[in-house]
Order: sequence, then C-alpha cells, then structure tokens
Amino acid sequence: MTQLNTPYPSTAYLTGFLRSRGVAAAQEDLALALALELLSRDGLQALHDAIVAAPDAPSRSERAAAFVARFDAYASSIAPTIAFLQGRDATLAHRICSRAFLPEGPRFAALEVYVDDDGGDPMAWAFGSLGVQDRARHLATLYLNDIADLIREAADPRFEFVRYAESLAQSQARFDALAAALVAPPTLLDRLLQRLAAAAIERHRPTVLLVSVPFPGAVYGAFRIAQAVKAADPAIVTVLGGGYVNTELRELAEPRVFDFFDYVTLDAGERPLLALLEHLQGRRSASRLVRTFLRPAGGDAVRYVNFVEPDIPFNEVGTPTWDGLPLDRYLSLLDMLNPMHRLWSDGRWNKLTVAHGCYWKKCSFCDVDLDYIGRYDVASATTLVDRIEAVVAETGQSGFHFVDEAAPPKALKAMAAELQRRRLAISWWGNIRFEKTFSPALCRQLADSGCIAISGGLEVASDRLLALMNKGVSVDQVARVTKGFADAGVLVHAYLMYGFPTQTVQDTVDALELVRQLFAAGCIHSGFWHRFACTVHSPVGQRPQDFGVSLLPLPPGGFAKNDVGFVDPTGVDHDALGAGLKKAIYNYMHGLGLDDDVRAWFDQPVPKARVARRRIERALEATGSAG
Repeated sequence: MTQLNTPYPSTAYLTGFLRSRGVAAAQEDLALALALELLSRDGLQALHDAIVAAPDAPSRSERAAAFVARFDAYASSIAPTIAFLQGRDATLAHRICSRAFLPEGPRFAALEVYVDDDGGDPMAWAFGSLGVQDRARHLATLYLNDIADLIREAADPRFEFVRYAESLAQSQARFDALAAALVAPPTLLDRLLQRLAAAAIERHRPTVLLVSVPFPGAVYGAFRIAQAVKAADPAIVTVLGGGYVNTELRELAEPRVFDFFDYVTLDAGERPLLALLEHLQGRRSASRLVRTFLRPAGGDAVRYVNFVEPDIPFNEVGTPTWDGLPLDRYLSLLDMLNPMHRLWSDGRWNKLTVAHGCYWKKCSFCDVDLDYIGRYDVASATTLVDRIEAVVAETGQSGFHFVDEAAPPKALKAMAAELQRRRLAISWWGNIRFEKTFSPALCRQLADSGCIAISGGLEVASDRLLALMNKGVSVDQVARVTKGFADAGVLVHAYLMYGFPTQTVQDTVDALELVRQLFAAGCIHSGFWHRFACTVHSPVGQRPQDFGVSLLPLPPGGFAKNDVGFVDPTGVDHDALGAGLKKAIYNYMHGLGLDDDVRAWFDQPVPKARVARRRIERALEATGSAG
C-alpha cells in the first residue's frame, strides 16, 4: 500500500524495460485493487457483517455502532463517492458539499474547529467562497478516512491506506512476527487480497512473478500475494525486489523468506532480472546471477550471488509504460488543504526520473553508498524529453512528478530548454537541493518550462548542523534559492528534520524561528518535520564517532536491518519537541501564527530563539531578492 492517487513507478519502469528487451511483461496494482474492493458496496457489506457477527457485538465502539446504524447511507453513498474521486462524476460535488449526502463520522469533527465567531462556513478559512470541487474532495477524503478507521478497529488493526502492517517489517531483525501473521487465520483483508492475487494469476498465467515492495507498509501484502500465488501454482517463480529490499534486506539470511519467494534481488532491477531470466531459461548458471539471494534446493542456508556485470546505462533502460494499469480508477484525494502538500495525494502524476542516483551523495544522514544514491547516471535531455512525449501519448496526461533523490540543476536546465524547443506543454514538480546554481534566472526558466512546485531539504535549519550533515548549503542560501522559485510562481516545500546528533533544544527552537521567517518572507509554502533516524548504511551509522554519538547494538537476526539506535550525549527528549514543531508548521502552511513567538508552540518551557528577527529578510536584501 503506497498511495491511491497514482501508481508507484517501479512496475512501469520494469515493464517498459523488459518489453524493450523482448520479454512479454504485464503489470498489476493489487494495492489499488484491494482498496477499491474494500471501498465498494460489497466491501462495506462484508465489513458490516464482520461487526455484527463479532462475539463482543453488544459492547462495540461508538464508531462501529454508528456505522451499523447508518449502514444504508454508507452503502448507497460509497460507489458515487468513489466515482467522484476518480473524476467520473464531477456533479456529485454539490451534494457532497451540502453535508447531507455523506454519513459523517469522527474525522469530520476537526472541521468544526474552524467555525468562525459568526458561525460561518467551517472551511472558508481554507477554500474561500468558491472551490466546490476541492471542498467536496476534502469531505470525501474524510469519509474514506472514517471507513479506514473502522476497518482498523473491526477487521484488521494493522490496516492503513499507506502503511499497512508496517510494524511487521520495518527494521525487524527477526522474521518471527511476519511469519506468525502469515500463518494466522486470514482477516477480511487477507481473503480479499488472496482472491485478487489468484484472479490476476489466472488472468495473465505468468511463469515469473515480480513483486516490488518500496516501503515496509507494502511487505505484508507482498508476502500474502506470494503465499496465494504459491498455493495456486507452485511452479510460478516468485521474485522480491524494490526499495525496501534494497535498504533493509541487504544482509538477508532468513531461509523462511524463500518459502514465499524463490529469489530476492537488490538495487536497480534491470541487470539482475536479465541474468535471472537467462538462468531460468537454462542459459546461465546460478553462480552467474547478479545481486541475487536464493536458497539452494535441499538446503536451509541463504546464498547471495553477485556475478559482477555493468548495470544498464540510464539512457538505455527504456521508457516506462503504464499499459495495463487502470489509470481511470485512481482516487484524487485531498487530505491536506495546503496547495503544495496536496500534490502528493491529489491527482494522478506520471512519475519519471531525471537521473539515477544523486549527484551530491554526501549527506551524512543518507544511504550514500547504496546504489539508489551512490551510482549517479544521467540521461540526455533529448532522451528524457522523448520519454516524456511517449508517456503523454500513452496516458493522455501531461503532469509529471520527477522522483529523483535530488534532480541535478544542469540536467533540469537542459530538459527545460528541450521542452521549450519542442514547444511541449507539461506540468512538472520534483525534488532538488537548494543550491546556489538555482539562480533567479534558472528558476524562471524552469517555471516557464512547466515547473509548478519543488521540494528540497532544509533539514535542521542550522548552519552548524547543516555543515555537520555535509549538506553543502547554508540557511541564507536556502532563503535566496527558495525565494527565487517563489518569485517565479513555483510552490516550495521544505523537508525538515529534528533529532540529529548533537542537536540541542536551543538548536531546535532556533530552527523553528528560521522556518517561521521563511514562511513569513514568502520563501516556502509548505513543510514537514521528520524525526531523524540513523540507518546502518549512512555516514552517521558507519562513523558515529564523527558525529558525537555511539550506536546501540543491533538485535540478532537474519531479516531486516536498517534503523539503528544511538546514544546522544545531549540527552534531549526530541519526541517531546516534535508535537510543537508539527503544530507550528501546520499553522504556518495556512498563514496562521506567523507573528507569534515560536516558544508558544511547545508544551514545555524552551529557551528564547537566538536568531535575529530579520535574519532571513537581511539575507534576501543582501542579494536584492527581497520583496
């Protein structure tokens, strides 16, 4: 389970590549299929029946009791609401906005917080007097979130639309918890997913099944799919790969994984898959597989094979294809009202990559030695725009999200020039580093080529800690670059971080003050605070002494290994500060509290910010960028 508004790009990339090499390949999005199965009249009926049949039905929660009591309203509204969110029935927005069509559960209570003193429209603060479609999408999203809460309560406590059963897989050194869940009596969701997997196998009749797991929240579903496939046809070769595998299973030694998957591959999938297919065709021995784990027949030990061969150049990986994915069935949700933040869940985006890896690859919190960061390879602007044109022709949609770790400015400039030369009108957004190469002139050129938004790492908003991170930027530089994009009409999102080694409470308060000033100056429009996590593959995880911390021992086990605990001598309770940081950023994104002392956001006494009140304003004045 990743997101419901657009397909995760890995299957599109691999399908396009395999077809370019003459391999018959088809793709399915069973995460979307499962969500749509749940969010249907039949799915809600199954949920209703499970609640009514539960042994503790008399003591069911207020949420469950309300659902049963208003089941007819849920059953009659779910299909039209899904059609509306899929863009197939825009006129329903008026009925949704009436607040009389959708049954409203606890999620709607948050709206009442914003009723003004005159008892006016509770959403006027966000949408103004117009925006019927946006209002309706937000209300419909609350309605779906209410249903998700009920699924979690009544059918599967692990359920999330985005992070389903995440705790079973994230940095779990032992496979025991996942193994126990997989042999437990299947839940309603398990049964639905097993049926969908069996139907897909019957539809395509593959000889090889590739399952891509980008995040821990997709792992449980991946194993349930493999379990269903092995039960239906044990001869089908199952292969596990994806971002989760590349970061957490690099030292895989757990043989039980291979009861579900015959092979597990690491890093960029193109070369390992070509080698594996040749092996399955009898044209290559197992000793010449590439970056592949397997359990040899008759043995219990896991074997890792890496016959060294060059990876497929990024210029030659082919054009992603979305052929076979139901592009008209994805849901355009509106969780967050902030215009930048909503891009992640609102609308379907064609996902492409400007370059493989990161051109900077120095940040101390990042997995700089792993393939997805460390192997930098860029395609020519001609090739990239050829791919863009092909994707637009195939999907009929011209919106692109470039999913690079950090899109290189030189490549973006060349792409913008090529888009303009071909007079190709697209809309695009992506992730960058806030580096000085992004001059106001380049910001305007990118905006003219269709750039509508960019995101980048401001991280700790502290020059001392940015230097310790080896981020390669300063706070003043970030201010100037973000203002350049904002002045060009581009929305700017800042990734923020707290809890980095040696970060003090004073550092955190100062960082929030700088963030406040960046919002007030119109440099950034959106942001999100992430809690720093040390990974075993990062410079902090490899050389903790350089960052003033010591690592805690990793638990024994042969399954997942990624996050590692550490001891910071500062002793700061960063979790206690997190709520205040997130409360502040939420308000700043809506233009609220920008003149308040940042100490007001915290529930505990914190020191006064040491940052000058006009620090960002002066940084912009120094280059004539203010105003």
